[in-house]
Amino acid sequence: MPSLKKKFLNLDCPVEKNEEYKVTIIAMSSDGSGIAKINNFPIFIPNTAIGDTIKTKIVKVLKNYAFGIVSKIISPSTDRIENDCDVYKQCGGCCYRHISYESELKLKQQLVLDNFKRIGKINAKINNIVGSDNVSNYRNKAQFPIGIDENGKVVAGFYAKRSHRIIPCCDCKLQPTIFSDILKTILDLFNQYHISIYNEHKHTGGIRHIYLRQADFTGEIMLCFVSAKKNLKHSEEICKALVDKFPNIKSIVLNFNNSKGNVILGTECYTLYGNDTITDVMCGVKVQISPLSFYQVNKPQAEKLYKKAIEYAKLSKNDTLLDLYCGIGTIGLSAVTQVKELIGVEIIDKAIENAKINAKINDFKNTRFICDDCKGAVKQLKEEGINTDIIIVDPPRKGCDQEVIDTLIEFSPSKIVMISCNPSTAARDCNLLEQNGYKVIEYTPFDLFPRTAHVEVVCLLEKI
Repeated sequence: MPSLKKKFLNLDCPVEKNEEYKVTIIAMSSDGSGIAKINNFPIFIPNTAIGDTIKTKIVKVLKNYAFGIVSKIISPSTDRIENDCDVYKQCGGCCYRHISYESELKLKQQLVLDNFKRIGKINAKINNIVGSDNVSNYRNKAQFPIGIDENGKVVAGFYAKRSHRIIPCCDCKLQPTIFSDILKTILDLFNQYHISIYNEHKHTGGIRHIYLRQADFTGEIMLCFVSAKKNLKHSEEICKALVDKFPNIKSIVLNFNNSKGNVILGTECYTLYGNDTITDVMCGVKVQISPLSFYQVNKPQAEKLYKKAIEYAKLSKNDTLLDLYCGIGTIGLSAVTQVKELIGVEIIDKAIENAKINAKINDFKNTRFICDDCKGAVKQLKEEGINTDIIIVDPPRKGCDQEVIDTLIEFSPSKIVMISCNPSTAARDCNLLEQNGYKVIEYTPFDLFPRTAHVEVVCLLEKI
């Protein structure tokens, strides 16, 4: 006989853990899971598509919702396509690999619209999402965790969703095929030379991650060994073997990270071979990229996004453009010939160093880069009597801190162009600006990360 407590709890919950139920997927969540309902009780089920009728096994039950897995597809959605990756269900990176790209774009368009309406209470015009020309092999950056398998061999791949269990995989469909070839060669060399591999449970060993970057325009490749030690045994032999086989590798760097946290990169870099940076061209501007630089992983698509941001800004030769969270300067520098002066602000000193170098190698004289937080930089500019009517702001996923919102309001530009990789925080921040004298005129979603749940948005706000 079930306990009274269990019986009571089941009164408000129509599902039980480990039981199977027939459901139809009616919507998608922001992380790419399908949503079904039983008696209006939501169940989140990954690897599904709107229109699927399935049997789902409940794996976790919470007070207001549950999680399930697919145990059988009874009737597939018309959005479904054949999956071409053996590990995507385990990896969790490509949550949309089983549906058509057209369907994925519709979902992302709706996600952005829902966020702006529900979170931001914004009714501005939304343009059609700008899809990516390439949905495979588009990533110019890859980070592979390194471990030891049950046979004592070095392996690389990706962490299983919500865990630190490595799913061995050298052939990610989102990355250039040369990354796969380089990674396999590195694993062979590590096994050959018995290279020390990091154990995160014991906090012992050396190599933690392999980090690869490729410049789209030049083809130059940077290889970074992330290690808990400041040296790499047999580094000369390993570097020579890699460069001989892959002549596009122009930089090999050791990044030192001895922390116990989840941050992949440390702050110290030591060049083992070649240059400290690689060179690419973004929107016609030559840029140098260091291991710690932020750089868009889908460069052709990022160029479209930057062009839309500059189109929104409607710049003139009399304008001073303020670029907040400028990174290595890519957005502002792509517009520098259209303005009187560009002022970039970034708190990461290495990024500011890169931005200054990028301005110099392109012979741009009308630039200035400030290493400070937004509030400090704007205070400095105010004291100097510098004003601007146009600000471009490109915050991290968490969005703008209240301090940054206050700073934007204090500076009082006539126009703000916001670029965001998180539609929910963008909607929140736009709502705060609308409460303080601004109006969202229109916004455009951009898909920079096909087959994943991520989507970016560019917003134009004008002062009322």
